Amino acid sequence: MSASLSTSPTAAVLSTPPATAELAIAHFAAKLAFETDVSDVHADLAAGVPGITVVDTRSLEAWEQGHIPGAVHLPTARIAARAAELIGPDQVVVTYCWGPGCNGSTRAALAFARLGHPVKEMIGGYEYWVREGFPTQTLLGVRHNDVDPLTAPASGAACAC
Repeated sequence: MSASLSTSPTAAVLSTPPATAELAIAHFAAKLAFETDVSDVHADLAAGVPGITVVDTRSLEAWEQGHIPGAVHLPTARIAARAAELIGPDQVVVTYCWGPGCNGSTRAALAFARLGHPVKEMIGGYEYWVREGFPTQTLLGVRHNDVDPLTAPASGAACAC
């Protein structure tokens, strides 16, 4: 091989330089202000932390198929009309929809923000709630789900990340 040809690989990760620490701090702090995850929501619900209302923004059919116990069912299209009667003004709203491939919880979070509610989006949605083995409520009662070892420790213990 000729000495003029480079044998070092092209760096995909470094093809765009990383942000400065100052910009990274601002970005990640802002991201955490807008999002929460299923593990944190579960922990707060299990501990009875006051001031949080979890809102399922999916259809009635989806809700009846299964939802987070204690969640309020309020499809996105009905938020403007019904939020005041269902959500206290002092509550932080946590929205969720199907999962990472769905932006319904994002649209719902925007609707709540437009009404003046403090709001966070639960990343992972209902899909990751189920995959992490958390209980779900159906028309037949509470269902306890198996942990998907690709999303959480098989023991069901928190990942502690």
